[in-house]
Amino acid sequence: MEHDETGCQPPPEGPILCINNCGFFGSAANLNMCSKCYKDLILKQEQAKLAASSIENIVNGSSSSTEQGSPAADAGNAQTDLAQVKPVSLPSKQASSSDEAGEPKAKAKAKAGPSRCSTCKKRVGLTGFTCRCGNLFCGAHRYSDKHGCQFDYRSAAQDAIAKANPVVKAEKLDKI
Repeated sequence: MEHDETGCQPPPEGPILCINNCGFFGSAANLNMCSKCYKDLILKQEQAKLAASSIENIVNGSSSSTEQGSPAADAGNAQTDLAQVKPVSLPSKQASSSDEAGEPKAKAKAKAGPSRCSTCKKRVGLTGFTCRCGNLFCGAHRYSDKHGCQFDYRSAAQDAIAKANPVVKAEKLDKI
């Protein structure tokens, strides 16, 4: 009698399990799902909306992304807009002629022979070491002092330290 007068409903008789049968308890606020299943459902719905709107934008050629007001939808639309901006390359006669011209060059590199040490010309194969100077060396000449490397390690280290440790200045405090 008191429940009818106040408009309140009696609490459920026991805990409600998630309707997805994941083993956790659900709540009426989450459509009788646990919090994880509810979040997954919301994400799937947002992705479906984004996919539908991006397909609609592609088909219609117009942008209706300003109609949606949520920040998550705006971020998703920004991603779809970026995807639309990418140029699409279509095969043409010029591209195919340049590919045909490029194929002999690739074959020439493959026919150039095995990889060799830049100092002693020994075959290194897969065990070669590439130096910072850009050359390939065998195990004996892999160190910079063994092959007369022209790479400036000192300035490279100074640049790395400068990037790793930026100058931090504290803001000046107002005196009372």
